[in-house]
Amino acid sequence: MTIATTVQAPTDYLRVADLSPSQLEHLLDLARQMKKRPDWWREALATQTVACFFEKPSTRTRVSFAAAAYRLGAQPLFLRPDELQLGRGEPIADTARVLSSYAAAIVLRTFAQAEIEEVAQWADATVINALSDSHHPCQALADLLTVRERLGGPAGRTLVFLGDGDNNVAHSLLEAGALAGMRIIVCAPPDYQPKGTLLDSAHELAVGHGGDVEVTEDPRAAVAGADAVYTDVWVSMGEEQEQPRRRGDLNAYQVNAELMALAKPGAIFLHCLPAHRGEEVTADVIDGPQSAVWQQAANRLPTEQALLYALTSGDWT
Repeated sequence: MTIATTVQAPTDYLRVADLSPSQLEHLLDLARQMKKRPDWWREALATQTVACFFEKPSTRTRVSFAAAAYRLGAQPLFLRPDELQLGRGEPIADTARVLSSYAAAIVLRTFAQAEIEEVAQWADATVINALSDSHHPCQALADLLTVRERLGGPAGRTLVFLGDGDNNVAHSLLEAGALAGMRIIVCAPPDYQPKGTLLDSAHELAVGHGGDVEVTEDPRAAVAGADAVYTDVWVSMGEEQEQPRRRGDLNAYQVNAELMALAKPGAIFLHCLPAHRGEEVTADVIDGPQSAVWQQAANRLPTEQALLYALTSGDWT
């Protein structure tokens, strides 16, 4: 006799692997509905507050979360380290417990994944990772929604990420693609490839859910026949001193028209932004007909609206 098991509904979102495949699919379905009818959920979080703690500058994450909270009827409250007692040495655990008394959700954009995990350990409110050094799980939701809209669904599709494959965007793509049944290829020099433990966990997810995860060094071989080609900046915040070395190491991984021509006809180009034209991507690609970058950026709003609603309400039906 087979005993049915129930997957527990998550209350936090710290990395994509916190979701089951069905929960990931549910969020994408809900985001699609919210994109078509954004005002249908305007009372869902009425009178509630969404506390947004940002240690890093932000354009898309800050504005999209503010708009997502507003569309649910909540008040977004943005906080900086210098505005809180954290800046004067108050323990993270104390801050997390206090913010839980005031907010339905705590959204964090910070340097350390460990800090987000500590907040989640002590907070009663929903905790959402809006970006850390290790993961960018909200971006991955927007990426998958864009793939679904442009290519008809992620399952069975091949997405190639080129450049710094050991960054937060690549890490979250590996997990999201594995859960969605995609083939994810990270193409990067040896020193820029995903760390072993994260790569191992992505492999396990892929094996269990019909996906595939690969790492390679050859851009032309990787992109051949791809459905989507993705890149990110070569120098992230805090890495400015490494800029000359990184540019030299990653120059062969630039996404240009010649490389895109190796992908499938109808392949799309993705970038999480901000972009440096002439470095990781050429202007004719990011501003050309294959670019889905602006649709991808716009999809941050409905996916975060869906995420806030599902996590805080517990409604995953």
